[in-house]
Amino acid sequence: MATDSWALAVDEQEAAAESMSNLHLKDEKSKPDSNALRAKGNPDTVAAARIVQSRTTQGTGAVLKTDDNTEKIEEEEKEDRAAQSLLNKLIRSNLVDNTNQVEVLQRDPTSPLYSVKSFEELRLKPQLLQGVYAMGFNRPSKIQENALPMMLAEPPQNLIAQSQSGTGKTAAFVLAMLSRVEPEHRYPQCLCLSPTYELALQTGKVIEQMGRFYPELKLAYAVRGNKLERGQKIAEQIVIGTPGTVLDWCSKLKFIDPKKIKVFVLDEADVMIATQGHQDQSIRIQRMLPKDCQMLLFSATFEDSVWKFAQKVVPDPNIIKLKREEETLDTIKQYYVLCNSREEKFHALCNIYGAITIAQAMIFCHTRKTAGWLAGELSKEGHQVALLSGEMMVEQRAAVIDRFREGKEKVLVTTNVCARGIDVEQVSVVINFDLPVDKDGNPDNETYLHRIGRTGRFGKRGLAINMVDSKHSLNILNRIQEHFSTSGHASFPHLLLSIFLKRLLRNLTGHFQVE
Repeated sequence: MATDSWALAVDEQEAAAESMSNLHLKDEKSKPDSNALRAKGNPDTVAAARIVQSRTTQGTGAVLKTDDNTEKIEEEEKEDRAAQSLLNKLIRSNLVDNTNQVEVLQRDPTSPLYSVKSFEELRLKPQLLQGVYAMGFNRPSKIQENALPMMLAEPPQNLIAQSQSGTGKTAAFVLAMLSRVEPEHRYPQCLCLSPTYELALQTGKVIEQMGRFYPELKLAYAVRGNKLERGQKIAEQIVIGTPGTVLDWCSKLKFIDPKKIKVFVLDEADVMIATQGHQDQSIRIQRMLPKDCQMLLFSATFEDSVWKFAQKVVPDPNIIKLKREEETLDTIKQYYVLCNSREEKFHALCNIYGAITIAQAMIFCHTRKTAGWLAGELSKEGHQVALLSGEMMVEQRAAVIDRFREGKEKVLVTTNVCARGIDVEQVSVVINFDLPVDKDGNPDNETYLHRIGRTGRFGKRGLAINMVDSKHSLNILNRIQEHFSTSGHASFPHLLLSIFLKRLLRNLTGHFQVE
């Protein structure tokens, strides 16, 4: 793998390039000296940090000699899918403007496929239609257009749907439950499973809002801590709860007669199967239900484990998938900074801080410990940054994201886990303070694509800067580059003009919505 075919080194000329000092890019015609491509540890000379373009999609690798020291891979904080799902619900309380296309697979391919463009077409009960409009839903979302006719059809049809927070899926299955309920009967008729109490509470709020003009409909929470007397019967028509408590209420305590359930909703299936015991409990509950009970399952992802689970609990289903917007590297310029240590990476980051705040930037770290350290050090230097950490309460994390989304904070320091599923359209710069690796220390190509893909959405231009501080991390970057060179992504131009990073960013901001 040749270096001189693509590498751009930085020389030492023009020592005062405004706040960027000596930081600029220059075409290189010969193989670079690895020692001449390092960011010095002295903060005064760090302005001359060499930035080399890592043209990941070009199909060539980088062969640069560095220290033989290999970095120790800290264990990244474990993903809490339930907390992430709750966070997404909090920050997406309203429908998001979704560009995903919907793919519908009918159980009977010969039957006509119906979709609706207005809620009036669904012929809802007047009090439900009134509740829908009171919630601010003027027209169905993309998933609602296709899912609601299926969920409200007669006879009832089963459904497996891929849907994320902000797409209107909760309102869709709540509307289906409220439409099926017979209010004159005072016993549970609709059962909804959620992985946690907090997620159940979020669904309950939607039911209460949508059913506000339907006072005869009642809601009960089957969650730990909700104590009832043995032998007591539930009079509420809709029950929301966690699998363990619902199973107890249906079997051991007999608060619920499962044979009278008309609609069974399993929400956040991907979160459910990630929680020990929930998958088995959900299957046991499903087996108690009548054969004509309508089964509705929703999941943000359709991994193999989710599919296997869905097939066990939802027989003969219609299926709705979301075609995600393809993340592309075509509009993203990628560079890397070569340093000796974590401290040198920090000084190099301080040097370019003034430039990256022209727009909004996200800085990714591998662990919450590194993220906390980096945010603290940047703050000591007088830089204003926001920190998104797994140690924070979900509500605190939602507040941080809202401030960043509103532009009140320009730079967000975070980890893979905390930022998963969070998209802020205004982000134009992504800095990988740590390159993404999996639990075995191998390159995490999907995470790399998702990280930097945040900057190039909707055809906008973006900038990605990778911080490299060892031979090991340089090898990780080379392997990421090799992966994308064979994955069909379009390549960058073979040559780039010599350009200051700050000027590059200023040129980019013409394509971003920034203040």
